[in-house]
Amino acid sequence: MRIWSVANQKGGVGKTTTVVALGGLLAARGKRVLVVDLDPHGSLTSWFGYDPDRLSHSLFDLFRDNGSVPEGLPAQLVTDTSCEGLSLLPASSALATLERKMVGVEGMGLILSRALTQLWDDFDFVLLDNTPSLGVLMVNALAASQRLIVPVQTEFLAMKGLERMLNTLRMIMRSRSNPLPFTIVPTLYDRRTQASVQSLNALRKAYPDELWRFAVPIDTRFRDASQAGQVPSTYSPESQGTRAYGRLLDDLLAMTV
Repeated sequence: MRIWSVANQKGGVGKTTTVVALGGLLAARGKRVLVVDLDPHGSLTSWFGYDPDRLSHSLFDLFRDNGSVPEGLPAQLVTDTSCEGLSLLPASSALATLERKMVGVEGMGLILSRALTQLWDDFDFVLLDNTPSLGVLMVNALAASQRLIVPVQTEFLAMKGLERMLNTLRMIMRSRSNPLPFTIVPTLYDRRTQASVQSLNALRKAYPDELWRFAVPIDTRFRDASQAGQVPSTYSPESQGTRAYGRLLDDLLAMTV
């Protein structure tokens, strides 16, 4: 099982779209894929037609047993999506209460790792969609991950979110026994605007080794795919955005060989 975390401490940069796009492409290549929604807002959950405010069971259930994960529970929480080969561990709005509930609970940062261990033989890839705030959920995601993908909108304000994310990564790295490689992915790129071009050039200058060599363009087909509850590779396989994520997936897979 390969576990990739998609995170940035800024909203609206394409985290959920990145998870759904990569997940759909992996499933189309015959991989067994699980996408996990760690955001109380539940954008990933909503993408596939589930209401985070109405779910009776969700990722939140993993955090109810004081740091332990009952045998069989993770598999019970996994649900189907519209994409064959792609499963979802959904979020509920109750996740917003975790910070208060988990204070002082030993091992609270390893709950997701323990849950995924139970699913190790069921999936080839797990993609984690993170909340934009640093807390117990992001700590769990980064502790469980083998690679971090950081989507960054190509505009100057997004650079600050990237700096915060990398500071968080450095902090998490102190408690890990092995390094967590990361890839910065420029998103929402519009080559017609000077702001996008300048921001991409600034990213290339500041992060020459970690920055993905291409960029994901603005593509309204992503929004349409979300409204249809489908992955982009099914809804619009030939769109610019889908093709960009295909190139990203090829590069990510090459990095892990």
